[in-house]
Amino acid sequence: MKRRIAFALAGAAVWVGGCGYHVAGRSDSLPKSIHTIAVPALENKTTSYRIEQRLTTATVHEFLAKTSYRVVSNPADGDAVLRGKVLGLEAVPLLFDTKTGRATTMLVTLKCEVSFEERETGKILYHTDNFIFRNQYEISTDPNDPNSTKTFFEEQDPALDRMARDFAARLVAAIVENY
Repeated sequence: MKRRIAFALAGAAVWVGGCGYHVAGRSDSLPKSIHTIAVPALENKTTSYRIEQRLTTATVHEFLAKTSYRVVSNPADGDAVLRGKVLGLEAVPLLFDTKTGRATTMLVTLKCEVSFEERETGKILYHTDNFIFRNQYEISTDPNDPNSTKTFFEEQDPALDRMARDFAARLVAAIVENY
């Protein structure tokens, strides 16, 4: 009986190991000639003030934290260049408080165009016109003033910072793992 269990476990380990599963962020399918990645500021095609700065900063931080690549801002100094445009940013109410009718959770949707190019050869390593990122965040409520709108504006900046970090993690994984 013990042999059957051991054999079954060994077989399962071989089967799962051969299925292509891997830890996210650990695969590196980029050319070995890339050591430095240029990340110039993303373009902002929205009316959202400085969203491109948040996303650029978060993306640079993610490359530095999760990869061994050096990151620069000047495209001429990189082996590869990541360019992007923020095409849309939308926040819509998702959940409401039944007593007050106020939104308690917002859904933020971000749409970008992203291109990652090997500078020397001009080869496009990753490109999408439709990089969609969604994140929801709760709007805290002030128990002393149920009609206060001040809490929404206090939550917006932290929510956008969280979204930028999550966006950058997904973008860097997509580029490095070449999905």
